[in-house]
Amino acid sequence: MPFSGGTGPSKESLWSSRPACREMESKVSEGGLNVTLTIRLLMHGKEVGSIIGKKGETVKKMREESGARINISEGNCPERIVTITGPTDAIFKAFAMIAYKFEEDITNSMSNSTATSKPPVTLRLVVPASQCGSLIGKGGSKIKEIRESTGAQVQVAGDMLPNSTERAVTISGTPDAIIQCVKQICVVMLESPPKGATIPYRPKPASTPVIFAGGQAYTIQGQYAIPHPDLTKLHQLAMQQTPFTPLGQTTPAFPGLDASPPASTHELTIPNDLIGCIIGRQGTKINEIRQMSGAQIKIANATEGSSERQITITGTPANISLAQYLINARLTSEVTGMGAL
Repeated sequence: MPFSGGTGPSKESLWSSRPACREMESKVSEGGLNVTLTIRLLMHGKEVGSIIGKKGETVKKMREESGARINISEGNCPERIVTITGPTDAIFKAFAMIAYKFEEDITNSMSNSTATSKPPVTLRLVVPASQCGSLIGKGGSKIKEIRESTGAQVQVAGDMLPNSTERAVTISGTPDAIIQCVKQICVVMLESPPKGATIPYRPKPASTPVIFAGGQAYTIQGQYAIPHPDLTKLHQLAMQQTPFTPLGQTTPAFPGLDASPPASTHELTIPNDLIGCIIGRQGTKINEIRQMSGAQIKIANATEGSSERQITITGTPANISLAQYLINARLTSEVTGMGAL
């Protein structure tokens, strides 16, 4: 996603209309904290969609008004990394805009809900584990000081994120409390640089991506597209069938497809806030995916305290691949705001 430079004025500034933010901006500049810094945020697909906005308008506005570079990781992952780089005052502006946007989303979602208490805005920072000790402080003194002085809740994850040397730091509270909290975290990170090499966290795709080109199916492995003949046949058959019939029941039209390859099982983990787009109204979407792929798909019930749901796909490797592709297509359309496929 290209960076947009410039700090041109805007009639509907997400930033300058907030007196608390203007006051903080002047304090930060006076304090001589204005150095370049990079902060990484971990977001679910729905949150990223909110930040991007229709046709990228929201993120473009954030880049222009804050002066920070805001980069969003590519991929059809349930999680994405949002990287904010720039002078500290630009980073605080960008954080303010993100926090106020999330608060706006919460307010909008509550208008259709019976909930009476307003949930806090929550952001997840990704911080090198070697800096987390300084952030927590001796006996937890620093993190306690940050909580008390800002009014925000701050939690540092005990475990490192998969295949990385980074930890998630979750901040929640009002937008103003979050901005003050981020400011203090930035001070700690500048005073205590990372030790040694940092292996950054990279969210994994929900499954192996699949692309269709020229009527052929390819799975993406590293930098290469590998032809997938079974999936190609299933895709061709899916395109011909209206209404959909279970593709696991092969027909003589495709004699090359083994009638009874061994069944196997594959599990996916999907964030709770994205499960609805896969199920669809009254289960229409998940039934469509079952019919097109010929796979059995079971969605586990929500467990208390968990933000994710387990999906179990059973069938032949080709059935499973097509089901994964169709689930990914639903997630991608939801995240990019393209609507129903």
